[in-house]
Amino acid sequence: MAIIPVVEHKKKPLGIYVHIPFCRSKCEYCDFYSIPGARNKDLMERYLDATVAHIRETAPAAPGYEVDTVYFGGGTPSFFGARGLSRLFAEIDRRFNVSRDAEVTFEANPDSVTLPMLMSLRRAGFNRISIGVQSDLDEQLKALGRPHNYKQAQQAVSLARRAGFDNVSVDLMFGLPNQSREQWMQTLRHVIDLKADHISCYGLKVEPGTKLYAYQNCANLPDDDAQADMYFYAVETLESFGYKQYEISNFAKDGYICRHNMKYWVGDEYLGFGPCAASDFAGKRFTIEPDLEKYITGVMNKGVILSECETVPLRERAGEYLMLRLRTVDGVEEGEYTRSFLLPFKPIEKVLLDLQKQDLTVLTNGRWRLTPKGFMVSNSILVRLLDEQQRSKPLAQKR
Repeated sequence: MAIIPVVEHKKKPLGIYVHIPFCRSKCEYCDFYSIPGARNKDLMERYLDATVAHIRETAPAAPGYEVDTVYFGGGTPSFFGARGLSRLFAEIDRRFNVSRDAEVTFEANPDSVTLPMLMSLRRAGFNRISIGVQSDLDEQLKALGRPHNYKQAQQAVSLARRAGFDNVSVDLMFGLPNQSREQWMQTLRHVIDLKADHISCYGLKVEPGTKLYAYQNCANLPDDDAQADMYFYAVETLESFGYKQYEISNFAKDGYICRHNMKYWVGDEYLGFGPCAASDFAGKRFTIEPDLEKYITGVMNKGVILSECETVPLRERAGEYLMLRLRTVDGVEEGEYTRSFLLPFKPIEKVLLDLQKQDLTVLTNGRWRLTPKGFMVSNSILVRLLDEQQRSKPLAQKR
């Protein structure tokens, strides 16, 4: 009897993002969609029921996918609590094909974590925690509207280790009101002592609609040159302590890059749940309305919950490839670009060669990437690249 070989069709990778729109208080700089204030158990329960229903309804659309990353962001997921987070992940695990080695992350503020809570989440399948430390100076944390002090941040990292998390990330910010280079140097030294596996360093941006925006002119914010100096110091210092830069703002020990965030930067597919969550799935990009009540009502009553939905043209995808890949140290590659988008790379390469003379780009093993200096002016670089791209004509397809 002939043996018929079994052909295994490899499933496509998929990331899932869940937006938790609750937090204790709104930080001065925050422009993310969230509802600050005391814990509203009824509203949280209604959100939980709606999101579970949304997950259940959406999962049948992804039979050919394997979920390899799940990310709970916010807002403040830790403020939402272990019971709600565990129920949401259990529903994802039940309805989707979740890989056994999936990266499952939740964001946490130091003031809203306890050892029992962390142990509960670890047992539920969460294996990565991202802790919002931001600064080691309490006066800076207070100025930012952060609801914690640095001692709580140190305790949060310690508790995460005790609970069994061996993938711990911390977030930092530089360019803060009244922050000096010396203070930033001290912050980095202290946070490196926490021995996290991953460190994110974000320059403070003043966004319209935030509290900080209203008084930015009297906030004594470091200027662009001072921020650039802080950034270069972070890149150099973190590298010397074994944190390799893999994206503009992200540094990791070997084996600890954030697999979920890499999906955004390399153009992989992901599905979002919760108000304001975005998705890029099956050739379409869509975003949920940033309105919790509309989200709950829309899901439960089979109504409209999206604020936008579009099919992305190939040329626009090509632009995103440049914008997102050049955020990473892997950068872009000619064959990858031409095969994927049927556009010539030579006009792009001409700009990259010119930028190389200014120490803004570098070619390594056939891949072009930005230098740390280039990262600091990436917006102006991308404008030049996208202008060249828009003028280029598609390559003739071979028959």
